[in-house]
Amino acid sequence: MGRNLNKRIMVALDVKGREDALVLANALQGSGCWLKVGMELYAYAGPAMIRELRALGFPIFLDLKLHDIPTTVERAIRGFVQAGVDMINVHCSGGYEMMARAASAVREEGDKLQVVPKVIGVTVLTSMSEHQFKEEMGVQRKLQEHVVALARLAEKAGLDGVVASAQEASEIRRNTAQDFLIVTPGIRPAWSEADDQMRVLTPHEALAAGSSYLVVGRPITRAENPREALERLWLT
Repeated sequence: MGRNLNKRIMVALDVKGREDALVLANALQGSGCWLKVGMELYAYAGPAMIRELRALGFPIFLDLKLHDIPTTVERAIRGFVQAGVDMINVHCSGGYEMMARAASAVREEGDKLQVVPKVIGVTVLTSMSEHQFKEEMGVQRKLQEHVVALARLAEKAGLDGVVASAQEASEIRRNTAQDFLIVTPGIRPAWSEADDQMRVLTPHEALAAGSSYLVVGRPITRAENPREALERLWLT
């Protein structure tokens, strides 16, 4: 059971370089999980890191949250697809045209490689609370309403799914197609600390809410035994 469930886990390699990333990758090899390469690791190791991790047998989610004018995002995303990623994301707040052109570019480049990655949109960061969303960002509608509206816009633009808190997952699931992906950060098993995440659920709660994939970082990557911590996710 654990290996099948592990296929829905994306371990966030939020480390400062190739060596640290490979230590974690080697510890997790064969577990069935994904690896997430975010801005921190990408800044230190670049596209070569993606190829090296894929060579170890991992599917890769490149989490750079692209957000720029449509032409810039379209051109950049073509290069990222060529690096061999399996999933990539943009910010939904970039708007319909930016998302639509990103989705089109991913599929065009993927067709050339005969492997088309998934492209998803970031709704609202899971580090943001309802209070921050309203008071700091000045958005008047409720956070959940905003997330669902962005998810529906992403689906209309041709994206394969969104990144959203598990707390919004069930509502997104009710308002989008059955195969629309929901990638959920901020996952914390009962035995771990929330750290800087605000809108969190346990792995089992997130799956029950409708999440497709769960992003887990520090509870695994900072554990003395990362492989054991990965397996422990399903015991709570």
